[in-house]
Amino acid sequence: MTDAHAMPDWEKRFRAPRVGLPEWAQDAPDRSLFVSNATGTFELYAWDRASGKQRQATERPNGTTEGVLSPDGEWLWWFADTDGDEFGVWMRQAFHGGPDEPATPGLAPAYPGGLGIGRDGTAVVGRSTDEDGSTVHVVRPGAAPVEIYRHPESAGVGDLSHDGTLIAIEHTEHGDAMHAALRVVRLDGTAVAELDDTKGGTKELGLEVLGFPPVAGDTRLLVGHQRRGRWEPMVWDVATGTETALDIDLPGDVSAEWYPDGSALLIVHSFEARSELWRYELAGHRPVRIETPPGTVSGATARPDGTVEYLWSSAALPPAVRSTSGTVVLDPPGMTAPASVEVRDVWVEGPGGRIHALVQQPAGPGPFPTVFDVHGGPTWHDSDAFASGPAAWIDHGCAVVRINYRGSTGYGREWTDALKHRVGLIELEDIAAVREWAVSSGLADPAKLVLAGGSWGGYLTLLGLGTQPDVWAAGLAAVPVADYVTAYHDEMETLKAMDRTLLGGTPESVPDRYAASSPLTYVDAVRAPVFISAGVNDPRCPIRQVENYVARLAARGAVHEVYRYEAGHGSLVVDERVKQVGLELDFVARHMA
Repeated sequence: MTDAHAMPDWEKRFRAPRVGLPEWAQDAPDRSLFVSNATGTFELYAWDRASGKQRQATERPNGTTEGVLSPDGEWLWWFADTDGDEFGVWMRQAFHGGPDEPATPGLAPAYPGGLGIGRDGTAVVGRSTDEDGSTVHVVRPGAAPVEIYRHPESAGVGDLSHDGTLIAIEHTEHGDAMHAALRVVRLDGTAVAELDDTKGGTKELGLEVLGFPPVAGDTRLLVGHQRRGRWEPMVWDVATGTETALDIDLPGDVSAEWYPDGSALLIVHSFEARSELWRYELAGHRPVRIETPPGTVSGATARPDGTVEYLWSSAALPPAVRSTSGTVVLDPPGMTAPASVEVRDVWVEGPGGRIHALVQQPAGPGPFPTVFDVHGGPTWHDSDAFASGPAAWIDHGCAVVRINYRGSTGYGREWTDALKHRVGLIELEDIAAVREWAVSSGLADPAKLVLAGGSWGGYLTLLGLGTQPDVWAAGLAAVPVADYVTAYHDEMETLKAMDRTLLGGTPESVPDRYAASSPLTYVDAVRAPVFISAGVNDPRCPIRQVENYVARLAARGAVHEVYRYEAGHGSLVVDERVKQVGLELDFVARHMA
């Protein structure tokens, strides 16, 4: 590893050890599980709070981030895929260490679709494959798995009740992968209750499982809904059918989880790229603000003693796991990530309404070379949170503009749902409006504009280079959709369902829409140098469709470079991530000199 004293700040931000928000076992709250990159690869760690001992539990070449503790804290479950392909099986390991063993013997490898672990050792396993669609199995100790649910459309396990008798399933049997319905079933698969907001209205509305309360015999289910044009919680008693709305008068999206005694809810309120915490007393029907610094709370959990632990950061300050007790919960060893610059908010009028952009810039007067860093998802949003990638560009004298285009979450249901049929083209209209502002305001040098992004952001990068060829000086596309038709046929089944929802059908049923939204359609118009990085095991943006696009670039001698690496949809290895960012920085420096 490079000597820390000689290492540039941008690299330090990637290499500085980080920790995620610890998850704790419901019946053994001193036993926790967290993710860290302390060894240079993101892996799972077991933490005994009583003794203070921390232990690295997993060690794999491509890292491990998906894990959960059994309620008694005796077992750490983790998902084992192959080289980042997201296709595998659940393994388990004793909390204090020991050999790994299959956690669900008898179940073949699949894509994960949710997991619930009961207090008697019974597990409820959601999974999907291209052949079987979505399935749910009940796995009891010493017995063969029993399938209790199957459907060709996407579905998954939302939660298992405290007493292990009720399973909440999110499903899209109605065919709209953007708006789930809920079904609660017993362990034998028989239905108890159904909640479906996609029927009977002029707009289809989504639901999500937020969880059963951690209280024995309690049949309430916390549910996220969109009935008032945003995400917010309600309480649904699945035994009686009673729905209890919550009086939470806050703008933006609201999510929640139970306090350990089931008497209150921990509210995470997200609004205009920032978030905050509240406690909501169910008896008093009133929210009380929990003080957190301005910025973004990426996760939070209420502890049995009433304190709240949360993962916080801002664009300027690196993440930390804090507690309302005033302490830092986890302090990773080694160097601390250097700070970056604060973000400022810009609102731009666009064709579909006001667009929120987050802007960071170096010191001094503009105009600057400017990187338009486009987020993935697409159902995601950029926020006032620490990100090493944008900070690297600022260190190299570039301004960075991040845009919460139509399709982004956090700005209401209509903004998110606007992304249909004219997929990709809608987002690029919003990016164009913000780009025009950036140039006219004097922030951005019109001759030095870079379009960049990963996943859906990589897709929009390639699509933008082809449909807006005269405005971009360079493009950086990581793990992109490049050839939409081939991507559809090669990608995991759950993403096929999402594409059918977004575009209104399959490539065979609506070929014109796929053609209009595919970067491959416009590849011959690309003029800017383009750098593409792709994981050869990626199940989301598979490698074959990237190669199709690259072959077309090469055939006409277009300036491009391609970096392929042995992983899936991105990498959990710090060295690999540093290498990729270094290649991008170098590419832009050479082609925009």
